[in-house]
Amino acid sequence: MTWLVTGGAGYIGSHVVRALGAAGLPSVVLDDLSSGHESFVPGDVPFVRGSILDGSLLLQVLEDHRITGVIHVAGFKYAGVSVTQPLHTYEQNVTGTQRLLAAMESHGVDRIVFSSSAAVYGTPDTDLVTEQTPKNPQSPYGESKLIGEWLLRDQAVARGLRHTSLRYFNVVGSGDASLYDSSPHNLLPLVFTALVEGRTPRINGNDYPTPDGTNVRDYIHVSDLALAHVVAAQRLDAGDELEPAYNLGSGSGSSVGEIMATVAEVTGIPFTPEIAPRRPGDPARIVAAGDLAARDLDWRMRHSLREMVETQWIATRGAAQPSE
Repeated sequence: MTWLVTGGAGYIGSHVVRALGAAGLPSVVLDDLSSGHESFVPGDVPFVRGSILDGSLLLQVLEDHRITGVIHVAGFKYAGVSVTQPLHTYEQNVTGTQRLLAAMESHGVDRIVFSSSAAVYGTPDTDLVTEQTPKNPQSPYGESKLIGEWLLRDQAVARGLRHTSLRYFNVVGSGDASLYDSSPHNLLPLVFTALVEGRTPRINGNDYPTPDGTNVRDYIHVSDLALAHVVAAQRLDAGDELEPAYNLGSGSGSSVGEIMATVAEVTGIPFTPEIAPRRPGDPARIVAAGDLAARDLDWRMRHSLREMVETQWIATRGAAQPSE
């Protein structure tokens, strides 16, 4: 049972690869390194540099490594940027997924775990998102993820594909000091960079109807997320029936103010965040309920907020150190 991890050299994908190894499941990584790092791939895991847009390469990888299932993490993940680069977003996330599914069909690979996103919900009317919450993506990125789920659904009807999709909001932390989040758009990398450069991090609005006036969002540890992908893969291997999609959420969330206070405590760099105006359309609170995933995928929050921040800070500082 060998699993292909697309995007396995990225921040999330590399944690999935390590979780597979810890569970005794062999894997192969396919990554074009557009945002990943070859150094993130363990030395005993085969690595193929290439794109999921390359149909011939996909066929070769599936055949050469006798792949039995796919954990599909690869994609263009920047929601804000996707608004100005919609064609690129759709090519990477929709066309890429279509070509992957076509290659899987050709080789009889019939199981896939899709790394989706809570962006499929857009800005919902409820502050607690469930899998039944209406889908209303508000960026090409969110739309592309929803289309990816539709592709899996339709391929299941047409060819018996066995699948599930995992939806989540903000991923933080590190399960290995050598693995760090290098995204220029995610909250903690932005905050850490500002502090290291002597700038003051910013909060957009502190007058929301929340306990401390700042937005409340879901933050989940990357290792917990990776483990859920592996359990989903194991259950597909076992022939179990899974829901078409699961939310991986805390059910309660953390405020941006809490994040900032925890960052100051962990880093030892005292600061008072600058308060900027609210961003248009930003809801006060959005978190996801993880009840179905808890039932079927052993999903739970295994890390505290402090552990999330602390592990990411350690990894970030390690990445910033010059190599010997």
